[in-house]
Amino acid sequence: MQRRPLAAAAAAAVALATAVVVPATAGTATAAPAASAGTTRYVVLGADTATRADALAAITRAGGRVLAENKAVAAYTVEAGAGFATAAATQPALAGTVRDRVIGRAPAGPARVDPNTEPAAARAAKAKQGRATKAAPRATTAEPLSGLQWDMKMVKADQANKTDKGDRKVKVGIIDSGIDSSNPDLAPNVDLNLSRNFVTDIPAIDGPCEFAGCVDPVGHDDSGHGTHVAGTVAAAVNGTGIAGIAPKVTLVEVRAGQDSGFVFLNPVLSALTYSADAGLDVVNMSFFVDPWLFNCRSNPADSPAEQAEQRAVIRAMTRAMNYAHRKNVTMVVSLGNDHQDLGNPLPDTTSPDFPADAARTRTIDNDDCLVFPVEGPHAIGVSALGPSGRKADYSNYGTEQITVSAPGGWFRDGLGTPTFRTDFNEILSTYPLNVLQAAGQVDADGNVVPGFEDAVFKSCTAAGACGYYAYLQGTSMAAPHATGVAALIVSRYGKADPAHRGQLTLAPDRVERILTASAAQVACPASGGETYVPEGRGPEFDAPCTGTLAFNSFYGHGIVDALAVVSGPFGNA
Repeated sequence: MQRRPLAAAAAAAVALATAVVVPATAGTATAAPAASAGTTRYVVLGADTATRADALAAITRAGGRVLAENKAVAAYTVEAGAGFATAAATQPALAGTVRDRVIGRAPAGPARVDPNTEPAAARAAKAKQGRATKAAPRATTAEPLSGLQWDMKMVKADQANKTDKGDRKVKVGIIDSGIDSSNPDLAPNVDLNLSRNFVTDIPAIDGPCEFAGCVDPVGHDDSGHGTHVAGTVAAAVNGTGIAGIAPKVTLVEVRAGQDSGFVFLNPVLSALTYSADAGLDVVNMSFFVDPWLFNCRSNPADSPAEQAEQRAVIRAMTRAMNYAHRKNVTMVVSLGNDHQDLGNPLPDTTSPDFPADAARTRTIDNDDCLVFPVEGPHAIGVSALGPSGRKADYSNYGTEQITVSAPGGWFRDGLGTPTFRTDFNEILSTYPLNVLQAAGQVDADGNVVPGFEDAVFKSCTAAGACGYYAYLQGTSMAAPHATGVAALIVSRYGKADPAHRGQLTLAPDRVERILTASAAQVACPASGGETYVPEGRGPEFDAPCTGTLAFNSFYGHGIVDALAVVSGPFGNA
């Protein structure tokens, strides 16, 4: 899960009265169309009991014009003028209105990242100052960088892949920033025809547009986050780079994230409902929906309008996640990088993360507030572990939200050993060349810049096609390990999908039962928790662990285990 700094709010608007429906139902839409100059764009929900005609008429009466429609969740993209949200709140046929954030200020740096996760890109400059790093030796096996993948050994994917690499008929959606399909480790597995981009780049927050209309083609990633996630799930076993958990399943880009790291509500709704209608088996969601980390129904620190907006986000995400679940989509979600028990949340100091300087300290009532998608219905929540198997210092935890745990990397793991504070402690996966060049880590000729050799790797096929790889850490990196294991479960136990020829399907509840039954159980630390003060963290990072060997707040039901899944049997799970 990424964190983002502040950005500015949408512009003021002019009212337009006529409802014009653009047919953009789930499964056919890409990026939502832009609003007219001088208007504000909204996501408007129809009431549960209202007909489509009633909702459209109510939008018109409130002064809005429909740009697009997501029929699966009765959500409408609307442009309107000042006062629309207030007018819409008086319409019984409408259930809520959320500003569709489309204008912002440029970020201060090249990417929006969580400082708690100490990203390798920011730390790599230390290497130029002579920081020594100790990494494992390169592999001598078919995948030349597999020796750096301690994470695959932890979940026993290296053993599982000897007998079962997954089934091409299993479709895994990466709801993220895109997938760089030019990487030879990803190219064989990405279905570009099934992939969709639901995002329009916003120059004010994403930088200059790279393509006409500011809509990137599928197979392109200007962030790197989605590409990194995709490699962990299904990098091919092909003699190049690394291996993924399920290296023969099919990857589908379902882009919902901006280049800058923001993830807005409307693209996420479209991504979830498209994934459901397209028959995807598993989706990975390593993010939270902006601008509120915690969406609260009635937080006294928020204005009535902000409270109403957050209630609408809760309702919209709940609808979309329920819809995906009904259509047999297993949803795997990162638990978050705020080093807190989500069942006993800390004050939220980051919301709303735009407009600029709007964030304030909000006391969070656990009964009133939810983080989406991890606290949405049917989410499989994943915490992050370091190479030692300890909960990473940044990782969220808690018995209310956790399902399983997985390697997410931890830069500060290995205190007292040569690997302490080295990149090797993080997760190595695929990464776009264009992002590495923009960060100054790879030069114009495609060579790794001196000083970054321990953080960035290049691996080429015999034909000369080269892929690039980088280290990251976070619960964003833990979730795709669980996603890959879930894909192996569908591969092994799924049945032919009558609604989508050539695909497999398996009920998400059964996928979750097998995932948890096969996980390697780990008890809470004997001390009753973890303290990270010796690693240089403040006492606010210290975490108590509660629960039993079978289920606890650090590990959930256990560490995901690919070998156990393919060894089975779990036919009765």
